[in-house]
Amino acid sequence: MNFLIFRKLFFEQRCVNIHQIYARQPNFEKNNLTRWVKRDLLIKLRNGFYTFPEYLTANDFVYHISNQIYAPSYISMHTVLAFYDIIPEAVTQITAVTTLKTAKFKNRFGEFHYKTVRNNLFFGYEPKFWCEGRTFLMATPEKALLDLLYLYPFYATKEALEELRLDDEFLHSNFNIERFRQYSEQFQSSALYKRAKLFLKVYGL
Repeated sequence: MNFLIFRKLFFEQRCVNIHQIYARQPNFEKNNLTRWVKRDLLIKLRNGFYTFPEYLTANDFVYHISNQIYAPSYISMHTVLAFYDIIPEAVTQITAVTTLKTAKFKNRFGEFHYKTVRNNLFFGYEPKFWCEGRTFLMATPEKALLDLLYLYPFYATKEALEELRLDDEFLHSNFNIERFRQYSEQFQSSALYKRAKLFLKVYGL
């Protein structure tokens, strides 16, 4: 298979893995991928996962990649808080939650970090429409914050919570406090419940 045929088959798929390639072409020469990456015709996302350079400038493509290269997973924590402008800082990596082991990958699109949770804590996310009917999975702001409090015990004091500098207008206008409380109970963690309660007090919710 030459590159033009490969591109025609997989370009619209955006992110392709080696299993999908072999499903279409059982006798595919894997060395082609290495050559095409060296020629900048393809971008390697992680072992076995590839995309095309044209997507480097595609809006929100990094979120799509995050879901694709390590599944199941959903985007959460600092990335979601920045997505909704709840924190003032821009994030330099994509943070996500998974039921698989903790992992991180680095490629031309950035750094992708995945934190592990138990199966029963893999909830509180929703599909966000990206383009042409495609979606990526992202935590609600309430679940993103709870994931942060749960996975980073550092946020257990008034001072640490204040350092997050969460947007007061969003919290008092768009933050779903009832959902936050319901989700916090689903964790069945006394430590998380205390941090969540302190968060509400610190931000006057």
